[in-house]
Order: sequence, then structure tokens, then C-alpha cells
Amino acid sequence: MIPSVDHYWLTNAQVPVSLLQVDHPEQFLGRGDRFSATLGEDLAQVDLEIQAGQITRLVPSGTAHPGDVPVVDRRRGQVWPCLVDMHTHLDKGHIWNRTPNRDRTFDGALAATQEDQKQYWQAEDVYRRMAFGLQCSYAHGTKAIRTHLDSWGEQAQISFEVFKALRQEWGDRLDLQAVSLVSLDYFRTPDGEKLADLVAEVGGGVLGGLTLMGEDLDTELDRVFALAQERNLNLDFHTDESGDPHAITLRHIAAAAIRNQFEGQVVCGHCCSLAVQDEDQVSKTLDLLKAAQIGVVSLPLCNLYLQDRNQQASKHFQQAALAAAAPLAPGWTPRWRGVTLLHELKAHGIPVTVASDNCRDPFHGFGDHDVLEVFNWSVRIAHLDAPYADWPQAVTATAADLLKLPTVGRIGVGLPADLVLFKGRSFSELLARSQQDRIVLRQGRPIDTTLPDYAELDDLIQRRADL
Repeated sequence: MIPSVDHYWLTNAQVPVSLLQVDHPEQFLGRGDRFSATLGEDLAQVDLEIQAGQITRLVPSGTAHPGDVPVVDRRRGQVWPCLVDMHTHLDKGHIWNRTPNRDRTFDGALAATQEDQKQYWQAEDVYRRMAFGLQCSYAHGTKAIRTHLDSWGEQAQISFEVFKALRQEWGDRLDLQAVSLVSLDYFRTPDGEKLADLVAEVGGGVLGGLTLMGEDLDTELDRVFALAQERNLNLDFHTDESGDPHAITLRHIAAAAIRNQFEGQVVCGHCCSLAVQDEDQVSKTLDLLKAAQIGVVSLPLCNLYLQDRNQQASKHFQQAALAAAAPLAPGWTPRWRGVTLLHELKAHGIPVTVASDNCRDPFHGFGDHDVLEVFNWSVRIAHLDAPYADWPQAVTATAADLLKLPTVGRIGVGLPADLVLFKGRSFSELLARSQQDRIVLRQGRPIDTTLPDYAELDDLIQRRADL
């Protein structure tokens, strides 16, 4: 139990070395650790002093002298900083039971979302579903969230007003950022310029859009870069979310950032097609990304869900199932899983992160806004365990840096005691179980980690009669 006092010690804890902000991390290694030496996991052995909501001292385990100050022995359980979820879609969240994606394809997800948006996405509906997602994120130990918001036409005003209200309400608990989501050709219209103005007016606003190959792509990119430069906005793109090796908008974005001498931060999400391109093409893109200082966020859970569905079977199913409500016929095992080149990007010096993306909506029928779950599955999917090295930064410090949040996602003296305490000692223990018994500290005090009940949304999310 964490004492209800302003001053105490957490002792006998383990922290991934890459998350520890100290001058000489080697002093925290090898002090009676039963796991790290054998498994090569680079877990620091740490005692932390917490006072008045901050970390005031970090010393090697066993060297603290607490005196009369209360002590909490973590029994080698891992301690992480609060987490960062840098690519989400809170405005779409939790509509699956209302408007599911019947064939589970990308096109089916677009159609279902557009249908749901036209019928339901007024301010109260969007507000309550987004708030539900924030409650989940906060309870799981997330500190910072960037959400993309569908921004065509009148929906932009509705969703950004909701975001503004939530950002104010949650400002003492969560760092929130919002990104516009439209196709890039939208920014060549008067409505597109109005959208850029709206994003600039909203605190935490980021200009963004969906990139598609075409003869006007470079013109569209120059336009959006100019709009961002004029308004001092950062950029965040949905990029190459397919298995098409000819989709190279990622490279075009990097070239545009260099061509426009863009000084803000650029982030590109998905980047799936990079993994099916030949080495020469990949090398050209990585060199440009490095030169443009662009960060990449991979969304493994959502891309696994959508990529390589049997399109022909899906079309047949869509026609038959509407009348018969029959399940999708078996017979197609996906070959292509949609994860970008995480290791190659990172080895090239490009900041790489992973994030939740969609939760319980037509683009991904699962998810609970739990960044540890995202990291857990990313380790398995992309082999981030050979070694683990600094991969924990992908959901903490690296993501925080791309969001321009220098005090988030790391553990150090003088930083807020915003921490997540796990019982898992080794990474195998940490990732083998869900860690739902985690303790989340905000400014040194434990928060209520009870997740909101899905029934809270029942009056909004009623299963329709045709399901």
C-alpha cells in the first residue's frame, strides 16, 4: 500500500535503464538482481524518494537511508513513468456495437464510420465517448494522448469544440493534443484554410491529414506545410496504410519537409507499405526521413486487424450477410500483417514509437486504451525483445519528445512522481500477464484505477435491430 503522506520512499524497485534520467546509469546495475544479469534486460535497481509530488532522490537499491520516512518495498517490481499514447482516434471510439464493420476490411471501416458519423456524431455523443476513452487511458496509467479528429465540414467544429472542453476538464491529469484528419486535397479549398485556422485556435492543435498517391500529392503537401508554417503548427500524417509497394507518400512527405525548410515537428503514422518495398527504395526513404527529422508511429494492433482481409470473400459476405446475418465464411489466412520496419527505422536514427490507434470502432473491434497492452503486443509482433534495450521508450520518452513534452515519459530527480508500479519483475513477468493490478501514481498519490463500465454508454450505443 502507498502511504497517504507527502513524503515516502519506494525501495527495491526496478526501472528500465532507458527510462532513467541520470548521469551515470551504470551505478544502478548489478546490485543483487536475480533477473537482469542472466536475461540481459538492463533493469536498474533503484530506491526513489518521493516528496510533495516529485521525485527528490534516486539512489541504487539498498543505499537509501529513509530514517523515519515511510518505506514501500516494491519487491523488485518494475516502476515505469506514466505512459504516452501518441496516435488515437477518440472521436470514433466505442461505436462498434452500434455500427460494426461487417466485413472487417478497411473499406468496410470507412463506410461504417461514415454511416455512424452522419447519424450520431453530435456534441453530446462525441463528448461522452471521448470522455469514456480518457477515463480508460487515465486509469491504465497514461499521461499524454494525441487524438486524430475527423474534420470534414461541420464535424470539425463539433469535434474540436468537444476536444477543447475535455482538454480544459482533464488539464490537471492528461496532456491532450488533437490532430485534424482530412484528405490533403481538402486543404486546397477555402474550408481547408478555415480548418487550419480552427486547429490553430485550439490549444494543443496539430495540423494533419491522410496522404494518397497522385499527381497532385507534392502540390497538396506544399500547401499543408505552408498552412502549418504560417500558424506555427506541427504536422501529423496518416501515411501509406496498405500493402502496396508503390505507395511512397512517406518519402514525398520527407522531401516536402526539406523543400519547405519546415521547422516544426513532423510525425507519420502507419507507414505499412515501407515493409514491402525493395531495399533500394527503403534506403532512399530512410535517408530522407533522417534528414527531415521525421518521427514514425506504428499502430500494430489496428494494422494487424485490417490488413490482408480477403477482399473477394468480403464483398460476397457483405452482400449475403446483410440479409442473413451470417458469420464470415472461413478459409482465408492473412499473409501480410501490416507492421512497418521498426528495427530498420530505429537503427537509422529515426524516432520510432507505437500507439493504440482505434479502440472498439470499425477500424479495430478491440482495444481498451491501455498503452502497456500496445507495448506488450508490439514486443511479440515486431520482436522488440532481442534485446529489449531502449524499446520501452517507444511508449514513453520517445513519444513524449515527439509531442514536445520534455518532462513526460521518464524518471528523474525533479520530475513529477507520475509513475506506474507493476508487480512484474522481469520483462517476461511484466508481459506475460495483463498487470491489471498495477498502481498508478499521479504526483506521488495513488489514483483510482477502476475502469468505466461499458454500460455507461448503453443509451448511446444500442445494438440496432438488424444485427
